[in-house]
Amino acid sequence: MLGHVETRSVSPVFVGRTDELGVLNDALARAAAGEPQALLLGGEAGVGKTRLIEEFAAAAAREGAVVACGGCVEIGADGLPFAPFSTALRALRRTLPEELAAAAAGQEEELARLLPELGEATAGRPYDEEGMARLFELTVRLLERVAADRTVVVVLEDLHWADASTRHLLAYLFRTLRGGRLVVVASYRADDIHRRHPLRPLLAELDRLRTVRRIELGRFSRAEVGRQIAGILAQEPDPAQVDEIFARSDGNAFFVEELAVAAHHGCRTGLTDTLRDLLLVRVEGLPESAQRVARIVAEGGSTVEYPLLAAVARLCEDDLIEALRAAVGANILLASPGGDGYRFRHSLVREAVSDDLLPGERSRFNRRYAEALEADPTLVPPGERSTRLASYWYHAHDAAKALPTVLIAAAEARRRHAHSEQLGLLERAMELWDVAPEAVRAELRPVDHVEAFPPCGCDPQTTPLRYIDLMAEAAVAGRLGGMRERALKICKKALRLLEDEDDPLRAAWFWGQRSRLTQSLARGDGWQELAKAQELVRGLPPSEVHADVLSNVAAWCMLHEPGPGALAAAERAVQYARMVGAQEIELNARLTLGGLMLDSGDVEAGLAEMYEVKDHVMRHGASLVMGRLHINLPSHLESVGRSREAVAILREGVELARKNGLLDTKAWVWGNLSESLQALGQWDEAAEAGRKVLGVGLIGKASGVGASRLANLALARGDLAESTRQLAAARAHFGTHDPAPQHSLPLVATEIGIAAGEGRLLDARAALTQALDAGFPPGTQRYGWPLLLAAAIAEADARGLPAAGPGRAETVERIRTAAKSLAAGAPVWVAHEAWVRAELHRAEGVLVPQTWSEVVTVFEPLERPYDLARVRHRLAEALLTSGTDDDDRDRATELLRLARAAADHLGARPLADAVALLAQRARLTLAHLPEPSRLAPVEPAEALGLTSRERDVLRLVAAGRSNRQIAEELFISPKTASVHVSNILAKLDVSGRGEAAALAHRLRLFPPEAPAAQAAG
Repeated sequence: MLGHVETRSVSPVFVGRTDELGVLNDALARAAAGEPQALLLGGEAGVGKTRLIEEFAAAAAREGAVVACGGCVEIGADGLPFAPFSTALRALRRTLPEELAAAAAGQEEELARLLPELGEATAGRPYDEEGMARLFELTVRLLERVAADRTVVVVLEDLHWADASTRHLLAYLFRTLRGGRLVVVASYRADDIHRRHPLRPLLAELDRLRTVRRIELGRFSRAEVGRQIAGILAQEPDPAQVDEIFARSDGNAFFVEELAVAAHHGCRTGLTDTLRDLLLVRVEGLPESAQRVARIVAEGGSTVEYPLLAAVARLCEDDLIEALRAAVGANILLASPGGDGYRFRHSLVREAVSDDLLPGERSRFNRRYAEALEADPTLVPPGERSTRLASYWYHAHDAAKALPTVLIAAAEARRRHAHSEQLGLLERAMELWDVAPEAVRAELRPVDHVEAFPPCGCDPQTTPLRYIDLMAEAAVAGRLGGMRERALKICKKALRLLEDEDDPLRAAWFWGQRSRLTQSLARGDGWQELAKAQELVRGLPPSEVHADVLSNVAAWCMLHEPGPGALAAAERAVQYARMVGAQEIELNARLTLGGLMLDSGDVEAGLAEMYEVKDHVMRHGASLVMGRLHINLPSHLESVGRSREAVAILREGVELARKNGLLDTKAWVWGNLSESLQALGQWDEAAEAGRKVLGVGLIGKASGVGASRLANLALARGDLAESTRQLAAARAHFGTHDPAPQHSLPLVATEIGIAAGEGRLLDARAALTQALDAGFPPGTQRYGWPLLLAAAIAEADARGLPAAGPGRAETVERIRTAAKSLAAGAPVWVAHEAWVRAELHRAEGVLVPQTWSEVVTVFEPLERPYDLARVRHRLAEALLTSGTDDDDRDRATELLRLARAAADHLGARPLADAVALLAQRARLTLAHLPEPSRLAPVEPAEALGLTSRERDVLRLVAAGRSNRQIAEELFISPKTASVHVSNILAKLDVSGRGEAAALAHRLRLFPPEAPAAQAAG
């Protein structure tokens, strides 16, 4: 029998930790007020992390919070995908069944990947680029919804064992947590985080988030050790004993417990100084049956279910319960939180017991676990079954049994979007392949084929799985799971194996994968690999691989080398995809084709092609194409100046990305929305959209787009320091390995603007020269015109400066020559062409009102309030420079008033300053100007983007006229009047005619007597 003190080896008195508990309680209070909290709790093994969490959880529960705990599970050397989140969600479901069901409503099939109890997980696509991101987004929203009306504490323990998928989900949760009364506490063993530990980079990343607080739990002081021993012994300890235990434990709470109990039983002199012996001494004091059960539990994983333990231990129930009672009474084992199994009270003891097993003993235990689980799969939760069975057979060293179960576990991991774990299992399968019997391999069948990887060409029910098929699955799993280095090594090895085989389709497929990995790893632009794939499929009969290669070539060319070759590749990709029935490849290729048609000048036909793809996707669904569609279509609309149309689709895309958890799509959509909103003069919203791109947390081109938009906005608002910072950030995100014109040219335009604003004209010229030397590929006019305009303005503004004279003529001529090579097929670029031409005249000292009047005329129909304000400023300057009569001065005054109104509304300080300076020099009074903070300045209809006809219609709407009355007065049809009214409501962002009329009166858009007189009539 174990003595009384052994039941008290855990001190009933909570010792110390006042500061740490204060931080946790403060987080609880903040969360209760609606501010979600994220905390990391680190400390060495045995220092007291779990005890601190238990005390905090108990206090939180007393305050009415719901507490859900989950721990990372270690099975041998393997972690279960999403284990802590699954366990925590299961606890929430037990406590709040109705609330969790309501929060998960409509997404049960997707969330069942984390919590199988919600239903059968949807099969989905075999390999879904956005699947993991979608699951992450839905999980965060689920937690926020559950915590909307109550405080919820989620505890995730033992992150040092976390699988890659759990780490990714935790990072996403901490980055994107914005709402709900939620506290998330994640703990980890700090002394396990060596330099190469996979948790180390995550901790560094989370440390940079201002929303994450980190608590480092230190060791006890001597006084605290004394209080802990007193609690264990239920009496004041001898000071000499405290000194000795403190010296030997070095303040580690768990070691203090072990040493105190050992000293109480007189084992002091028998203890060795090795940690393993210290941890094993109390296990060895258990009855033999209890020791044997402890050894079995140690090899079963972090937690072992009681029915499974009973099947493996092979003891009669009474003997098993007696053995467990002894182990629990000695505080070696504990009942698991769910009450359905057992675990070691401290993982250090489990590791010591496991390490003490003999090799044959370990294999025998694992075999028994595997056999018991095969005989009764219900012994463990459904979400853990395949992974644990694979692990047990693998550690039993039975390749014949391990290989099939490992492949089943890999398929299960893929279904849950746990691609990193899938890769590890597939690598294990490749390790087992040669040692597994041939008869076993002959019975294996492909589950399906990955992406466009060619199937065997015969009946998959009768054709065995091949080693190369495993490599294909592993390559895609590595790419999707972020393990790109490992995926690239697999591709290279596969291609070496295929050198001895006549299998061009599979080789082409691997070259395509290698291209994508090369780009994502910043090793090159991927063209060399794509060209090799294209060469391999050339001349072969149509196939899905062939169509995929052509589609990727077309997409690559659209970004890097748009032109006739890209257009031909897209057309062939569509043709081949149709021939082989590869619908998603066809839709992707058609999307590329439409964009290339538009860039080549066939605007309406290109847009029609893309809208047809949109209609098909919205009717039939195609998640991958859906995401790309809501990025590319509005981008092309923006490229021809149809910003408002683009915004409508982008807002639709934001909602679709949010609903489906399309993380990458969301980032790109926000970036494009920022661009279109800036063009429409909605700069505050544009800045918010740009920040949301960065808030998604992706590293790479999408974040580069967000930073690029913010850099351009900061430049227009006169914040050169912020613009410089965002420009550097954008370049860091884009990198130097894959310079696509759509990314590099806008950055050069911003660089020129910053240099000119800081008086560094020579640097601006150097940036221009580098861009012009590289040239503008066909279809890049949307990026080329703003760049040339920035350079022309820089030259014109610097005229008269001594340093600007040398080289000006050559620079102006280069800009003029480059402008002749750029297409101007859309009205917005026709306007830019006229603007660049006028700025070049200004750089040469020619400032003619007629020239600038023509520029203003072409900009007036466009919804570009900032650009219109800028050219109005230049026209006013030309009028004041060349004319002296009162009509010219009056016209210039009105133009400057309108330009100043727009500049104040947008916050465009450099333009506002330029307008004020010109007015001061000309001795003009711009009366009735509002403060910059006011929403609507004098003539705010101009700043709101209303055309002259729309202003006329709004004046009559404000007077209470119907559409028919408006039509009669303006000599237009009622239908046209209705269209104008709809456009006005959209531009004013109001819901109806009454609200529009009220806004017009409030902003004094029209003389007060006019509407009143008309209304009276």
